[in-house]
Amino acid sequence: FPNGDKYVGVIIDGKRHGKGMLTRTNGDKYKGEYKYDKENGQGTYNFANGNKYVGEFKDGKRHGQGKLTYSNGDKYEGEYKNGLLNGQGTYSWNNGRKYVGEYKDGIPNGQGTHTFGKGDFEGDKYEGEYKGGIPNGQGTYTSSNGEKYEGEWKDEKPWNGTYYDKDGNIKGKFVNGKEIH
Repeated sequence: FPNGDKYVGVIIDGKRHGKGMLTRTNGDKYKGEYKYDKENGQGTYNFANGNKYVGEFKDGKRHGQGKLTYSNGDKYEGEYKNGLLNGQGTYSWNNGRKYVGEYKDGIPNGQGTHTFGKGDFEGDKYEGEYKGGIPNGQGTYTSSNGEKYEGEWKDEKPWNGTYYDKDGNIKGKFVNGKEIH
């Protein structure tokens, strides 16, 4: 190609169509199916920075089922739509942290479970509703020491619900974001 990219594969009417391999001048590489000059169908995209995507493409974007492995060890496996995380998926961080649930436009949205990895909050878990990437709606936060909050969340904060100790005894309540003992 005039820009220095190299392509080996099927070309029909001057367009990549069928199986092929593209090596870009920036070091990115794609091997898979093309349709009308765009990545379509199954393929593997190796980024120059060490990230790797294996899965489905549509119109040159990640679309359908796929797995993205980052060079730092983080991984996402699940559904994509128009290049973004959309639908059910699992994101695993290299420190053991994990989110399993629904995504919309690249961020957690809908039902999900977030388990914290090494560091602050290690072993804690939130199960419930997400909106805009943070807990919003009904959910349960369980600390690694067994204490638990069940109820409504608003903008990532306990809003209306009950806080329990590790033995299940009521420790306190939240009403409109204020803790009441």
